[in-house]
Amino acid sequence: MDFSGGKVKVLTEALPYIKKFQDKIFVIKYGGSIMSNEEAKDAFIKDVALLKLVGINIVLVHGGGPDISGMLKKLNIQTEFVKGLRVTDQQTVEVVEMVLSGKVNKELASKLSSHGIKAVGISGRDSNIVTAKKKYLEDGDELIDIGFVGEVTGINKELLIDLIKADYLPVISPVGCDETGQIYNVNADYVAGAISSVLQAEKLILLTDVKGLYKDIQDESSFISEISIPRIVEYIKSGVIKGGMIPKMECCMQSIEEGTKNIHLVNGNVEHSLLLEIFTKAGIGTMVKGEE
Repeated sequence: MDFSGGKVKVLTEALPYIKKFQDKIFVIKYGGSIMSNEEAKDAFIKDVALLKLVGINIVLVHGGGPDISGMLKKLNIQTEFVKGLRVTDQQTVEVVEMVLSGKVNKELASKLSSHGIKAVGISGRDSNIVTAKKKYLEDGDELIDIGFVGEVTGINKELLIDLIKADYLPVISPVGCDETGQIYNVNADYVAGAISSVLQAEKLILLTDVKGLYKDIQDESSFISEISIPRIVEYIKSGVIKGGMIPKMECCMQSIEEGTKNIHLVNGNVEHSLLLEIFTKAGIGTMVKGEE
């Protein structure tokens, strides 16, 4: 096997980053079209396993929109979206929990465990890891009721710390509940951001379906490799950041303000994008930081 040239360069470039991040906490949000891309999914699992094996503490939060939609279709349950969020009645939220906390969660934990990782699949409802309240959408002066969609009100930090100290890798489904036990479907980005904040994570990594942030998504040369919170605020006001990227950026800003050190937006469909972003100087995604 030829280890000359590029392979050796990649290995030597990774070494200082491995040393720097050993024993640090990374929170990773996994979701989107990567979940339907078997090659990318397999590469992602291997990347996460490698990060854990070199001494980085990982907390994995996952989505599962395509799986939920598929199951609802099988059960002949109609579904609709308002401003990117699934309208979730009682019947739908039960399917959401079944798919996320059952099928997707256990599949991920099992695949990681097959690589020798102590992965444990947990619902956000277990030990109140994710507490939530009902979320309403604002439309001018009106509030839109979208059912049992929730927003995070609290995270059980103590349990997560105990699992990390015991060398477990928590795999968490973004399902929460309130004090009455009502189940809520919670956006996985916000769950990952909230967990990252309470753990004061070194990095929050959001896997997306695109390379990262652009000034103009149609112009590759407008790609933004690094951006600060003040610049994000400026770009939202000017309309450079728009549509579905606004809530993602708002999630990033909130997470940075509440304790996360850095956030990375990475295209999960690029094989081994996780390692390329973390262990190379240039990276391949967009890094969000607090100041310029």
